[in-house]
Amino acid sequence: MQELKRIEELIKEKGIKASDCAYHTNRSLENGGRIRVLVLKGDNLAKVEYICPRCKHYAYTEKEWKRNFSVKCENCGFLIRVPRLRNLIKKGKA
Repeated sequence: MQELKRIEELIKEKGIKASDCAYHTNRSLENGGRIRVLVLKGDNLAKVEYICPRCKHYAYTEKEWKRNFSVKCENCGFLIRVPRLRNLIKKGKA
């Protein structure tokens, strides 16, 4: 299976620390999917890397950052949502 490594390489290359991030998550999704999102402070652009849970397609993209974040798989069009961690904790999935 494809690994999410492009954002990891970006973090190492630019020496990004946790304090430089406005938002950063690395989540497992159902059916073996994964998503990683990185937003730097002062930037309104999310760097997104994902493996689609439906078709297993790997992609990296950049998209405007806003809450209730989601991205469409460029291969099959499946809408991949990043659930709020607080909601996952309430449901007992985190």
